[in-house]
Amino acid sequence: MSGFLEKKANVVEILDSDDEDGDRSSRPEVQNNGTIESDDRRLENRSFWKAGVFDVGPVKWTPSQDELEHARVHPKFLHSNATSHKWAFGAIAELLDNAVDEINNGATFVKVDRIYSKRDNSPALLFLDDGGGMDPEGMRKCMSLGYSTKKSNNTIGQYGNGFKTSTMRLGADVIVFSRAFRKAKATQSVGLLSYTFLRKTGQDDVTVPMIDFDISKHWAEPLIYGSQNDWSTNLNTILEWSPFSSKDDLMQQFEDIGPHGTKVLIYNLWLNDEGIYELNFDEDDEDIKLRDEANRSSKSSKKEAEKQAHISNQLLHSLRAYASMLYLKKFKNFKIFLRGKPVEQFNIADDLKHPQVVTYRPQANSMKDAVVVTTLGFIKEAPALPITGFNVYHKNRLIRPFWKVTGEGHSKGYGIVGVLEANFIEPAHDKQDFERSSLFSRLELKLKQMQMDYWKSHCHLIGHQPDQSFLRKLHTQGQRVDQSIHSLPVDPRPNLTGQSQSQSQTVYNNNIPVARAPPGFATMTSGFVQEVASGDDDIDRIINENILLFTRCDQYAQKENELKSTVEDLEKQVAETKRKCAEISERLEFLKRQNLVR
Repeated sequence: MSGFLEKKANVVEILDSDDEDGDRSSRPEVQNNGTIESDDRRLENRSFWKAGVFDVGPVKWTPSQDELEHARVHPKFLHSNATSHKWAFGAIAELLDNAVDEINNGATFVKVDRIYSKRDNSPALLFLDDGGGMDPEGMRKCMSLGYSTKKSNNTIGQYGNGFKTSTMRLGADVIVFSRAFRKAKATQSVGLLSYTFLRKTGQDDVTVPMIDFDISKHWAEPLIYGSQNDWSTNLNTILEWSPFSSKDDLMQQFEDIGPHGTKVLIYNLWLNDEGIYELNFDEDDEDIKLRDEANRSSKSSKKEAEKQAHISNQLLHSLRAYASMLYLKKFKNFKIFLRGKPVEQFNIADDLKHPQVVTYRPQANSMKDAVVVTTLGFIKEAPALPITGFNVYHKNRLIRPFWKVTGEGHSKGYGIVGVLEANFIEPAHDKQDFERSSLFSRLELKLKQMQMDYWKSHCHLIGHQPDQSFLRKLHTQGQRVDQSIHSLPVDPRPNLTGQSQSQSQTVYNNNIPVARAPPGFATMTSGFVQEVASGDDDIDRIINENILLFTRCDQYAQKENELKSTVEDLEKQVAETKRKCAEISERLEFLKRQNLVR
């Protein structure tokens, strides 16, 4: 982004910040041509998916005096860049990632809450952490495209684009406050990224006003890089287009930051197509919800209601549920506070029934010794709920929740959930999916194989019919065990305890002891094999009975649907008959009145 400090906003004449009235929320904007406009600091279209639809006016490419020629970033790009986030919670996760990355700089918490704008009392979204903060240089990199100071393998952010895309996806405007201590110098900075300001003032280049203070001497002394006039212009622009209309209000925002940390305030939040805020703050005082008509509709089925209440569905529209699973490893000295209450981290692997750990070595050139450990098992609600999928993390961050590797309608594998961390493949820019590659395709095939293998060996534990191929495999293994036991060498010498050789637990081969089964084990194993073999007929009978039962269930379900359809038709006929009766009655009354008149 260019011109973020020195460039002046020359479209609107900004009044002096020290004006006695202070609050200019009711003042009109005075244009350079002397005309008066209504003081509407909001975009005409408040829906995110429509806010980028406008015509780009003529662009002046001639640089002003003392300004170098440069490629420009049009404000429309801010919006189009933010469309990489299809999901609002994905944008919130980016901002949580920034706070989590600050754990390396001593952060112990991040707070997410709803506050109200002082200017118009509209809701705003607050993020506050006690990390290392940003000095003036860090603030400028944060507000610019493509810059990232995160080089560690332990940090989640890497592209230098997440802050811009996420904040612009949640609201039209964001103001950032940050305090830092670098090289024996304490500073505090304010930056304003305002899509509304850029649009309303007709900017053809992204201008980000920022101001900085040196607070090393326990008072705020302005840091001026250009001229005093430039610094004042940036301050006045921030006061005109932010929720804070005076310098004192602006400075008060640092009070809850402490000696270091960052506060992000997103305001002019986006509305949905019905003109309602996308983020729902009113349904739950301890949560932030996404408005979703499908989840609010009445559910006729108890099973469907239980499915909607499961975490796999809750995380789609509850920020508390999503944040609880967002990070794989539990934090030791860090907390996420959502609307004043800490988020309890949840790893679904801890709740699985009959868990199994499977290792996978991907053939990745960048990580030759990489080992992917996958924990999978049945959810505790299995087999009642048909929920399945793998929760795939990257560098501790959830990328794909409940990823279904089998096709829809595939009943095998229902109830199986897996958890793994795949650091050998790269996530997409919105961190809600992975880049498609050969490594990704091989991982998908491997997970599908894991799921099917687990189903074959464990499905009978939750009441499903045993897999026939698995039974045959057990049968074969049992025969091999039986044969191996019978083929053990026999020691001709009598043992000291007086037991017969068939009862002895140790045999000798060339005077070398050879382990063999305890007394009666060979007979028991042989009997087990025979029992499995003789039970095949019973298994076939049970399978046939299950098929008949499922067929009858389908028939009853079809009959129920037919009866419902018949009832609906009859109700329509009754309603039509009542309507006709009412018409006939009215007609008769009318004829009677006419006869009386005559």
